[in-house]
Amino acid sequence: MTSAAAVTPPAVAQLQYLHLEKLYGYLPGLTGALPAIFGLSPEEYAGIRDRFDAEARHAAEDLLADADLAGRVARLPFPPGARILAVGDSITDDLRSWAEILRHLLATARPADHLVVANAGLSAHTTAMVLRRWPSLLDPPPDWILCLLGGNDVTRVAGGKPQVSLAESVANLRELRRIAGERTRARWVWLTPVPVDEERADGSPAFRYGASSWRNGDITALADAVRGFDDPVVDLVDVFGVPAAPELQGPDGVHPSLAGQQRIVRALVQSLTA
Repeated sequence: MTSAAAVTPPAVAQLQYLHLEKLYGYLPGLTGALPAIFGLSPEEYAGIRDRFDAEARHAAEDLLADADLAGRVARLPFPPGARILAVGDSITDDLRSWAEILRHLLATARPADHLVVANAGLSAHTTAMVLRRWPSLLDPPPDWILCLLGGNDVTRVAGGKPQVSLAESVANLRELRRIAGERTRARWVWLTPVPVDEERADGSPAFRYGASSWRNGDITALADAVRGFDDPVVDLVDVFGVPAAPELQGPDGVHPSLAGQQRIVRALVQSLTA
């Protein structure tokens, strides 16, 4: 058996953020074919996923070592049996994301409550793309919806305009909220987009290949709009700073480091127990 550490970095990075079963799980045989799609053996595939899951679990345990935060987790307003839907892009889809850390946090601190955190993060998705899939993501109906979207809306390609205009992003987010209100009784929490490290992002080989770039001015403009929504808002611009604090952003400048993902969870817990 080849260890996960021996697998080439591109396969590891792809598997961290790209989860085809969320998009094409309806295709017969897809699950069994996933290791081969990534160029991995079943053992390598399972080992990489297990490693990321362990990192998310250890991040949760580290947070719970803080007595104040542990007390706040106990007070989180999630009733027993609640289904918590985490909506987002690759920052959420990440196998060691804030949603995965939250899942381990609740499973460790409140096992008797049987809380379910469903990670509905979809890498590379804009608000418009999520809107197209939205009704299916609301089945089964969640009790809480935590929404961190917009990072791909503000992506600029080849130095051009953002993929989705600010006005359209706001309209899409409001439409997601409207549909959820009609189809569920879920309580809603917004998380603003995460600031980037522009220099790191501009130097990332992957983003240079795709001619993709981000500007914090676009991110803060969308965050300003989100702060005006009616539901509770967790301000990640304030948490990360502008530009993002170096230790909170990963090597590519766009996807938070594990410390950054932990900081998102901490801010969410503090906001919901303020």
